[in-house]
Amino acid sequence: MAVFGRKDKSLNEEQAATVGAPPRPGAKNRPTPKRREQEAARKQPLVVTDRKVARDSDKLKRREQQALQRQALLTGDEKNLPARDRGPVRRYVREFVDARRNLGELMLPIMLLVLALTFIAPKFPAAYTLIFAAVYGLIGLAAIDLFLMWRKLKGQLVTKFGAGQIPRGMPMYAVMRAFQMRRTRMPRPQNKRGEYPS
Repeated sequence: MAVFGRKDKSLNEEQAATVGAPPRPGAKNRPTPKRREQEAARKQPLVVTDRKVARDSDKLKRREQQALQRQALLTGDEKNLPARDRGPVRRYVREFVDARRNLGELMLPIMLLVLALTFIAPKFPAAYTLIFAAVYGLIGLAAIDLFLMWRKLKGQLVTKFGAGQIPRGMPMYAVMRAFQMRRTRMPRPQNKRGEYPS
């Protein structure tokens, strides 16, 4: 039956026409959905009334975000890094610290060794004095090393980015990274030792 020059097809005839046509490569090969159906599929309430659904949805989003951040910490992907590690200044600081050998890296292994020696030391009282003198000497040397590192790094940051572009907390950011052993640092080092940033 023709209505305004169009033929009304029954549902069976439409399906028969679709099934009969062989699929073509590069073509859609399915009927275009109606606008009404597409709008209904896209509609979502602004506030979800079902708390369980909202909680599950938030949990899923958080998991996806955490997975992206974990991956970014391993690969150095700037876009998905946590806010505390994002930005060109922080990247520069990380690359500078990772390029040099820091005395602070030795602190954790030496402290574990000192802890083991304190169990043996009661048998040798004179060893206590020697152990503590060595530990405090190492702490003093590490502090001097970190001071010299920050002085050099600060000069390079001012030259590259300008004095007003260095965010607060950069000295502590550099120091905390320098005290970590290289293989435990997050975000993972992306440059080798000796490869200083330009």
